[in-house]
Amino acid sequence: MGNSSSYSVIPGDQSEIITGYDEDDHGLAKTQGKKWGIFICWLLGNGCLFGFNGMVTIEDYYVYLFPNYHPTRMITLIYQPFVLTTTALFAYHEAKINTRMRNLAGYMLFFLSSFGVIILDVASSGRGGIAPFIGLCLIAAAFGVADGHVQGGMTGDLSLMCPEFIQSFFAGIAASGAITSALRFLTKAIFDNSRDGLRKGAMLFSAIACFFELLCVLLYAFVFPKLPIVKFYRTKAASEGSLTVTADLAAGGIKSQSDPLAEEDPAYAERLSNRQLLHQNMDYRIGHTGTHSLGSWYALVLIATFNVSDLIGRYMPLIEKIKLTSRKWLLIAVILRFLFIPAFYYTVKYCDEGWVIMLTSFLGLSNGHLTVCVITEAPKDYKGPEQNALGNLLVFFLLAGIFCGVILDWMWLIGKGW
Repeated sequence: MGNSSSYSVIPGDQSEIITGYDEDDHGLAKTQGKKWGIFICWLLGNGCLFGFNGMVTIEDYYVYLFPNYHPTRMITLIYQPFVLTTTALFAYHEAKINTRMRNLAGYMLFFLSSFGVIILDVASSGRGGIAPFIGLCLIAAAFGVADGHVQGGMTGDLSLMCPEFIQSFFAGIAASGAITSALRFLTKAIFDNSRDGLRKGAMLFSAIACFFELLCVLLYAFVFPKLPIVKFYRTKAASEGSLTVTADLAAGGIKSQSDPLAEEDPAYAERLSNRQLLHQNMDYRIGHTGTHSLGSWYALVLIATFNVSDLIGRYMPLIEKIKLTSRKWLLIAVILRFLFIPAFYYTVKYCDEGWVIMLTSFLGLSNGHLTVCVITEAPKDYKGPEQNALGNLLVFFLLAGIFCGVILDWMWLIGKGW
């Protein structure tokens, strides 16, 4: 007994030819390499934002170099339109995109952008001015394009697989913020609070980011596609009509052929359109909102508090008793998060720092928990091509929410002068 579609492996010189898929006959493949896959997904999630988080976390260095240009807000404001536009373009053309090349190009651009930070600083001898600042903005834009490649591409790719993979990937994204915050505390304590000290810390961040992004390129290119569990899920997606996994299967030593059932019944391989997927998941679209960054030690404490609590929140769904799976309760929880706006206004104006830090931790916990719940629950009950498309669409709305937060962040400057 098993699925109606068939799965046969024809041995070749260096590859397997997959003509179908049978889940019952390949139960072992669903678990082989799972722990390694979870760990690699965590590293790939780290690499997704490690470089840009490094730029944001060393804000004190850039504020010192460019005191008249609001570098903290400008870098983020420039980054967001590029990541949002790139993600939107890929989400629209998702079904025609080679996912493997998309993700590899993104991680390579992450590496080059992190290396560019070092080159720019060396070329300008660590001096300020409009020219180095424009160069920094261009690097921020490159980070945005890279994120637009990777975050949606990886989310769509992992939506085809077990929920633990995508949970680990998003936990890795949060971990990149927590790790960079911890490194920033360390470098700020070790190096003198001078221009040279700030510069050494900035270069350390960029060097670590370069190494990390190069590691991600190698892991995604040569290790991840060869894991048995990854081959299994990508083969399953190919049997359901997905064209985006063809290059990934080839990298894993598998040649896919058309499913006989799809040839007999063309409706079998049909997928829902993006418009239909959005209509069916309208409640999940508003499940993502943006955050705000502040500006010395207090700002670092708030950023670190959010990053660490966000990381913890992304692991909370692993506890089944507290994981939200009901669409109704997920929607209610998302709407209730808007209460953080008046809560922060009140605590900042009338309470001491302790209350603000506590509220920030609740913001991070809820952000991490709800993000993972939405991302893991939404793709269920869809076929492979639809899961990939929905993953891309959810990331687009996630980034759109963050972009709105960045725009609203400028409201803090109203009445305070440039």
